[in-house]
Amino acid sequence: MAALIAVRDVWKTYTVGEQLVHALRGLTVNIDQGEYTALMGPSGSGKSTLMNMLGCLDTPTSGEYLLAGENVGSLDDNALADIRNRRIGFVFQTFNLMPRYTALENVALPLVYAGEAKAAREARAKEVLEQVGLGDRMDHRPNELSGGQRQRVAVARALVNRPDLLLADEPTGNLDTKTSLEIMALFEEIHQAGNTVVLVTHEEDIAAYAHRVVRLRDGVVHADELKAPKQG
Repeated sequence: MAALIAVRDVWKTYTVGEQLVHALRGLTVNIDQGEYTALMGPSGSGKSTLMNMLGCLDTPTSGEYLLAGENVGSLDDNALADIRNRRIGFVFQTFNLMPRYTALENVALPLVYAGEAKAAREARAKEVLEQVGLGDRMDHRPNELSGGQRQRVAVARALVNRPDLLLADEPTGNLDTKTSLEIMALFEEIHQAGNTVVLVTHEEDIAAYAHRVVRLRDGVVHADELKAPKQG
């Protein structure tokens, strides 16, 4: 399998006042196409910085980040925005839905930015809403949906562009236990369908659903574990 993500000797340094803060310290990691990986680590370990870099929301101070063979670490903001829209689907803890839009309109939004015609946008948005079990909620706005349903809308929006990579940042952080299990079952279905999934979490029971756990500490990979995924 080819590496979808190749992070090579990446440093990320911020200036805070007169102090230099090294969030990533020569970090190297590969993630193959089709893998389901959890990123874990204590506060300050670099996992959020790495997530932002994988999602092309930030760039390395030094080192390389290749996504599907393309060195995205050296691209300008417009090129990064284009890659985010075409190749990466995001799922956030806080859902990040547009409150005035219906589920269908929220899911179709990335296709608006991609320049798709309205009929094609709606057809694809309906398809992914059906996929996540919300075929009967397409005309509902976020305030008419439960937390779990809102996260399903967010997952559908992340999938609508058929991205190479699905990034999920604490996707169950605002959900109760039962709903969290349902969302993790949905991620497993998405992975089984061939998607590459990278999940950031601080919860061991959520990370247990992934097939690989990469643990960060002090800006580097501290441990990298392949394992049998948790069932159900």
